[in-house]
Amino acid sequence: MLKKIRVTLAIIFFVGLFLLFLDFTGLVQDYLGFMAKIQFMPAVLAVNVAVIVGLIILTLLFGRLYCSVICPLGVYQDGVSHISKSRKRHKNPYKYVKRHRILRGIFLVLFIALMAFGLQAYANLIEPYSNFGMIVQNLVQPLYIGINNLLAKLSEHLGGFAFYTREVWMRSLPAIIVSAVLLILVTILAWRDGRAYCNSVCPVGTILGFFSRFAMFRPVIDKSKCVKCGKCEKNCKSKCINVAEGEIDHSRCVDCFNCIENCKFKALKYEFAWKKSQDASALEEAVSDAVAKPAEAHSDAAGQPADPSRRAFMIGGAVLGGSLMASAQEKKLDGGLADVHPKQTPERRRPLTPAGSESIDEFYRKCTSCQLCVAECPNNVLRPSKDFKHFLQPEMGFEHGYCRPECVKCSQVCPAGAIVPITKEEKTAYKIGTAEVNLDLCITNTRGKKCGNCARHCPVGAIMLVKKNPDDNDSVRIPSVREERCIGCGACEHLCPVRPVSAITVVGVESHLKN
Repeated sequence: MLKKIRVTLAIIFFVGLFLLFLDFTGLVQDYLGFMAKIQFMPAVLAVNVAVIVGLIILTLLFGRLYCSVICPLGVYQDGVSHISKSRKRHKNPYKYVKRHRILRGIFLVLFIALMAFGLQAYANLIEPYSNFGMIVQNLVQPLYIGINNLLAKLSEHLGGFAFYTREVWMRSLPAIIVSAVLLILVTILAWRDGRAYCNSVCPVGTILGFFSRFAMFRPVIDKSKCVKCGKCEKNCKSKCINVAEGEIDHSRCVDCFNCIENCKFKALKYEFAWKKSQDASALEEAVSDAVAKPAEAHSDAAGQPADPSRRAFMIGGAVLGGSLMASAQEKKLDGGLADVHPKQTPERRRPLTPAGSESIDEFYRKCTSCQLCVAECPNNVLRPSKDFKHFLQPEMGFEHGYCRPECVKCSQVCPAGAIVPITKEEKTAYKIGTAEVNLDLCITNTRGKKCGNCARHCPVGAIMLVKKNPDDNDSVRIPSVREERCIGCGACEHLCPVRPVSAITVVGVESHLKN
């Protein structure tokens, strides 16, 4: 029963987060956006104290339910290991191994050091929620949009409008490669060794593993009933059950309940496991010990009324629910006669970050690289960065669209506080960049052709057309930017007809200004 409840909750969270990263309409976000906000690292970076405290309390009460229910990458690994085990029908694939203290410590220290030195982009590569987001957004969403576009064309052919087409384009080849490598590595580890990633690499698993050693309710072996058949050990995908010693390493246990389900002698129970009198000094010693050398956690079974485990798990579910609650772009033709060359991303002195991110440094310090904002951006402005320092973290570009002043979708979906929620009215007051004109590329200046696209489409009237030759009344008019009015939306850059690099480009500002 416990396993069925856990699996049901895990499927709900996995499917919900999967749909959240696939969705490009914004509808799923309205209902399931909270699932991203209760992920551990986004909550830490957003300084969401309620969620952080809630997850720690949940772990102290019921063990690492976060890893087996809420974390989407953890649930994915469970699915892979289940398939792997089913293909080895007459084999019990797992065997107890000692915890990899040094390896876990190295990855945790590396993760903290990368964040401390401002290399958040690389710390994100070993964070589970970020990995899941990158994999779904870069590898699955393009296929999903492609299927949607086929349905849209079919619907249009039949006279319906149930679907609408969405442009599919390669936002970042490095992001696709990295996502594919991450997917392959995690899948191989889960196929061969169950929860090896969670208990060797994942920094969140290491942090929560410390607290789970002191969980109030956890799987406990009744040595008086155990016959040491080894069934539980061979089915433990965390490889944390030592049948020979009758012990469970609760720092690695993710409460999957495989052991309880497979024990025919009722020697394993999920029950109240705190000692009647707990020595406070022992707990203090364990805390200091855990910094460099995590100690073994031992569990003593205590007598309880009949079947307390099911009741405890259902209480845990209540705590969890209450407190944590397109096909490729077609070739465009100019009048059907000449190919229109695609635009290229210009070299910017400073990158652009969305309104609500306050500043470039603040944005990249808090961003988890989950790319939920990229998946949800309706204007095709956000894409994974290829820049070394901010690798795979989102950046703005205007080759496929511009940041419409009335759109605040990215600020609504960001779970880490890298982009704080703002209103449509507030967005028009944000200055995220300044447009700059390159007269050497402007066709009005170089060819004497009338254009004015940039001035005509600027939503805030920041671009005016002035005479190239002030003394000539018939002089062509070239664009001039009124910097104090420009908000950096990129409409001018996107709609400039010059190819491959626009004659007018937007450069980001270090700290966003409010007019």
